[in-house]
Amino acid sequence: MSERMEIPKVYDPQQVEERQYQRWLEGGYFQGDVSDKVHARYCITIPPPNITGSLHLGHALNHSIHDALLRWHRMRGDNTLCVPGTDHAGIATQNVVDRELRKEGTSRWELGREKFVERVWQWREQYGETILKQFRKLGCSYDWRYTRFTLDPDYAGAVLDVFIQWWQDGHLYIGERVINWCPQCRTAISDIEVDTNEENAKLYHLRYPFEDGSGYVVVATTRPETMLGDVAVAVNPKDSRYEGMHGKQLRLPLVGRLIPLISDPYPDPEFGTGAVKITPAHDANDYEVGARHKLPRPVVINEDATINTERLREELKDPNNPYLLKYHDKDRYEARKLVLADLEEGGFLERVEDYTVPLSKCDRCKTVLEPLLSEQWFCRMKQIAEPAIRVVKEEKIRFVPDRYEEIYMQWMENIRDWCVSRQLWWGHQIPAWYCMDCHPDHFETMPDGSTRIKKRANPVVQKDAPGECPRCRSQRLIRDPDVLDTWFSSAIWPQTVLGWPKSTDELRQFYPTNVLMTAQEILFLWVARMIMTGLYFVNEIPFRDVYIHATVLNKEGKRMSKSLGTGIDPLEMIDQYGADALRWSLLQQSGLQQSFRFYEERVVTARNFANKIWNASRFLLMNLEGVETPPALPDSSKLNAMDRWILSRLQGVIQTVSESLEGYRFDEGANALYEFIWNEVCDWYIEAVKPRLQDPDQQTTTRAVLLYLFDQWLRLLHPYMPHITEEIWSALPHEGESLCIADFPQAKASLMDTAAEAEIGRVFEAIRSIRNLRAEVKITPGASVKEIYINATEPRIEAQLKPHAALIAALSWCETVVWGAPPAESKAITNALEGAQVLLPIEGVIDLDKELERLRREIGKTEEEARKLQSRLRNPQFLERANPEVVQEARDQERVLLERHAQLTDRLKHLGG
Repeated sequence: MSERMEIPKVYDPQQVEERQYQRWLEGGYFQGDVSDKVHARYCITIPPPNITGSLHLGHALNHSIHDALLRWHRMRGDNTLCVPGTDHAGIATQNVVDRELRKEGTSRWELGREKFVERVWQWREQYGETILKQFRKLGCSYDWRYTRFTLDPDYAGAVLDVFIQWWQDGHLYIGERVINWCPQCRTAISDIEVDTNEENAKLYHLRYPFEDGSGYVVVATTRPETMLGDVAVAVNPKDSRYEGMHGKQLRLPLVGRLIPLISDPYPDPEFGTGAVKITPAHDANDYEVGARHKLPRPVVINEDATINTERLREELKDPNNPYLLKYHDKDRYEARKLVLADLEEGGFLERVEDYTVPLSKCDRCKTVLEPLLSEQWFCRMKQIAEPAIRVVKEEKIRFVPDRYEEIYMQWMENIRDWCVSRQLWWGHQIPAWYCMDCHPDHFETMPDGSTRIKKRANPVVQKDAPGECPRCRSQRLIRDPDVLDTWFSSAIWPQTVLGWPKSTDELRQFYPTNVLMTAQEILFLWVARMIMTGLYFVNEIPFRDVYIHATVLNKEGKRMSKSLGTGIDPLEMIDQYGADALRWSLLQQSGLQQSFRFYEERVVTARNFANKIWNASRFLLMNLEGVETPPALPDSSKLNAMDRWILSRLQGVIQTVSESLEGYRFDEGANALYEFIWNEVCDWYIEAVKPRLQDPDQQTTTRAVLLYLFDQWLRLLHPYMPHITEEIWSALPHEGESLCIADFPQAKASLMDTAAEAEIGRVFEAIRSIRNLRAEVKITPGASVKEIYINATEPRIEAQLKPHAALIAALSWCETVVWGAPPAESKAITNALEGAQVLLPIEGVIDLDKELERLRREIGKTEEEARKLQSRLRNPQFLERANPEVVQEARDQERVLLERHAQLTDRLKHLGG
């Protein structure tokens, strides 16, 4: 037996949780074993949080789930490993350090790339592992020896290996596309990192005159400043309004350029005039139209969202165009006002109307994005995606809940090429070099002496800088300044944290991992891409299950946001109530639903639950004097019905908890444990056996059952509430070093006893009925009454209840139980049971006149409620228009009210009223 601990009178989670966590670390209990070839293995690689991150409730839920599963598998004897780590989070981290520099009166541009990256590394050293420390505070049992970071040298090397391999295999290419551009972050943004919401805007109807003076075409736009880059107006070939006009020339207002009226299937003839202005450099759909018709693609908006008309004036050979000079270098929104004013003055603005537009913003900084023609690195995804589609169809990967499989398949089967380059300095710099002598016109010298790449061509792709150009032998090569999308590096997380591309013991032992748990928002950003890279580079799925857990909403049902003041800080919850209370409040609501609302009151309830089990454990400890080792559980034949009942109920809970953890239905397991521990163990069993603990003849057996019972439910509860369960288990007589490596309970058929459950269930039903009668007439709980009567109408019921008369009397707070009916003249109130009645004489116990008055008031209130409900049910309009469920609910309420009315009336009559 291991050393027992004493537990104080009051549970202090702050004192307990830190101490127990350190004890687990010192014991090495969280460490996986790469040499273990005997036990089943269980491995999770956590979703790496951003190094800018701080624990929020989404993290708290995600990692409470992680830890519950890890602790469960560890207790099942599995060789369990969880690899923690952090993501360098390119845009997010660069933005944080940018803000710091602005506060200091400088910027990354003034520092230059090298010094800026040094500054970010300094920031990372200071703050980068804050969130990992917070996971420890939550109780996460991760193997911290394996902590990884996506810019660690080995990891960064693996990222470049992936890029080089995909380049060599023909999946990567350089191309011009209209991408989502963030003017604040100054980088391309992935389609699935865009935050799009419907917002109120204006729709401007503009007149574009025909060059021959024969009239004009009206086009509509929400972004009139982009008309400076228009190169055509498109109409649908089936639109009869424009028959015979295809190919005619239009004069672009303000700019003066001639642009054609073209025929293309893109415009919808049903929307407005059916004519669409085409701006290939600033709209993704227009880009496709332009490509089909080989139209020019002038860029008129800079990367900082200012207007650029310089190239336009050069092309038009009109350097002094007053309009174009006026708009040049103006912010896009300022330019919009100027353009609209000039259009109106020139008679080109036909009308303006209110309009709802899907406005796209950067998910990181919330700046309105600008569709912008840009040269980027892209990855062809169709071929890479095919095996990842196949393994899901073949059920090698399972989605929980299964509704996410369809969402995954829809996205994968319609996957688009992935823009993998980002215009940042913090991240994995693309391993591509360009020769300045092969294409001298592709480069320009900037005012600060640096060289800018204007166009990328014939890259030399390799890990280390080439000594010379393989084509012309020039040594004047320049590296691509862009970095890879953060999701490019995190896409290889499961295999790379286990050592890939090396063939390590960890990779052989623990890959593929067992489950990936994450939020629905990154199903495409991350989950799908990990499946693709795992199959491509390791030829194996990265995990077998994908569990998409619920989104935590605030109590109003809205997403939590610190900036909007609608968030709840989980660290404050931990400081106030303890980590176990927070974990319990989250896991008790986490199952297969899409979202749930979080209330602080739930954490209070969880804290109260912790106090309940603490006090119950202290009671047991006070009754274990002289017990040093856990006694053996007596054979069932030597146990009474009450003991057999609680042990049988325990087996059902073991089954429920095990099945719920297996099926990711954490709420079902938690609710079963709460009901069992609070109600059945604490409120019923402990209260029932208190007298037996003072009886020398029954004390040994009662202690043995209680110790076995507590040991088992502490093990069941441990994955949910690890700290308090470890503290209590260590204080009780026990075998083994730590609860976190103790065996998880398995249901035993020999302890299942349906007869005992039925018998004791009937006893408790009788006690509840008596307590309800007492409550109705306001007899204080605990106040003793002289007698209660149980009048059994079936002999078998009396045979079941009679052996428990002393228990019924004790828990009903009465001196004696009398079998049979009370005298006819007795003033007693009654409740019906199956095969019996319980009767409580109240004459001399309460003020009978007050009780009669109360009954009359209750009857009147019930009659009034029933009248209102019946009036509603007699209304034909209600019956015709209301949902059938609503009508049925009203009828059910009527039935309950009428039954209650009959019961009250009968009682009033019986009491002489």
